[in-house]
Amino acid sequence: MGNLNFEATIWQELIKFDKAKGFFKPKSNVLVGLSGGADSVALLHFVKQMSLKKHFSAYACHINHGLRKAAADDAVFSKLIAAKLGVPFLLKKANVKSLAKKENLSIEHAARKARYKVLEETAKKLGCSKIALAHHLDDNAETILLNILRGTKAKGLLGIPVCRQIGKIWIIRPFLCITKEQVLKYIKANSLDFINDESNGDEVFTRNWVRNSLLPLLEKKQPKIRQHLFCISGDVAKYIKNG
Repeated sequence: MGNLNFEATIWQELIKFDKAKGFFKPKSNVLVGLSGGADSVALLHFVKQMSLKKHFSAYACHINHGLRKAAADDAVFSKLIAAKLGVPFLLKKANVKSLAKKENLSIEHAARKARYKVLEETAKKLGCSKIALAHHLDDNAETILLNILRGTKAKGLLGIPVCRQIGKIWIIRPFLCITKEQVLKYIKANSLDFINDESNGDEVFTRNWVRNSLLPLLEKKQPKIRQHLFCISGDVAKYIKNG
């Protein structure tokens, strides 16, 4: 991490966010959800660096949902990147199609449900108290805008929670303070490799349309739209908590 501009901006932003939220603590081991995409690769690198500074163990878990033709290649790549970063790697499988049929769920909903279940079970086996996921400001903005488009109550403006507890394990999102553009700068500054999910460009999916068309359009009028929506999420959370 010799890029001074990177260290003075993005890195410090992430460190400041960690201090505010208390994500990482000594001996509080962390399991990172690793897809092989830019977001999760950058997060794995960040968590590894923090594990060295704060003395906890970091692990990487890649889940094969059995949905993409490139799934096997994604798993191989994820294993290689974890090895390169010196992080123990676990490969898990989830039968998403079977779950969707059994519980009458959409493929997207079934994949999400299966993913969290696998991550929680894996974290328990490894003795991890936290699961780190790579959602960032763009993801949060997309979620809020999607909820508005579908019709939502105040709860839908909460977006993606920074921290959430499932059982005795905490889901943490250390990248919710930075944008996708900053994630890509993180990748470049640290010379990290990643894979692209070709389905992200298909605007048949409403989320992709929000990501590729609506959000950039809003950004032209308000460059800080992502940060503003994140602030709204925080205000709504306080409002709901205080009744």
